[in-house]
Amino acid sequence: MRYLKLIKVFIKTSAQETLMYRANFWVSLLHAFLNLIVAVLALVILFGQTENLNGWNLSSTLSLLGVYLIVSAIRNLFIGPSLEALVGLGQEVWNGQFDFTLLRPVNTQFLITFRIWRLFSLIDLFLGGAVLLYSIFQTPQSPNLLAWLLFLLALVAGILILYAILLAFTALVFWNPGYLFTWVFDAIFQLARYPLGIYPVGVRIFLTWIIPVGVITTIPAQVISGQTGAPIVFLILAASVFLFLFASWLFNKGIKQYHSASS
Repeated sequence: MRYLKLIKVFIKTSAQETLMYRANFWVSLLHAFLNLIVAVLALVILFGQTENLNGWNLSSTLSLLGVYLIVSAIRNLFIGPSLEALVGLGQEVWNGQFDFTLLRPVNTQFLITFRIWRLFSLIDLFLGGAVLLYSIFQTPQSPNLLAWLLFLLALVAGILILYAILLAFTALVFWNPGYLFTWVFDAIFQLARYPLGIYPVGVRIFLTWIIPVGVITTIPAQVISGQTGAPIVFLILAASVFLFLFASWLFNKGIKQYHSASS
């Protein structure tokens, strides 16, 4: 309950800071709609030339786009901003402010994960959900309750994998403060907006087993469109738990490499 109360305080504080610049709402709204229009238009043009892309039609690819937008929105809602405050250019690890974070009477990993919220990302979350629902309504057979439950499990697993990757990349900064590992991930994550099956074998292996960003979006989209079932969902759920535990271990090990600004 203590941690839930802290999250509530973090959200309230972030909301107060956000409302100081209300014009940003319209900028964020315009940016979200432009991103959505460009992404959908690219798919419409692509499927104007072909009806099937290695087993993916327009509706199933729209489902994947919806999942990508949802996952990106959740990342930008609190995971990304909080971790960037720690290891972004000129931030806590660079300027020594991480000393004060370590002194707070709360779990450090919890604090650096939930302390900053960009509430305008809720717009992207809504648009992603709208794209996903639209794509489902275009399919001849609607998903049943079991398919929806498996989809939610796959989505949770995907978000946990995303968090684990970002946390692991964040931890690497403690060994090399001069390199922004999370920026490298941003470029790779763009590949997750398209199905894994369209990439060459080498890229597919990389996006599945090395930095599994393809799994984050492709598996939930396959589940909701009926292309895969429970065994794969439970497999990535187990993998997500393993990656989370590994990333947490790596982060705590990285903290021990941190040299206080006052030392």
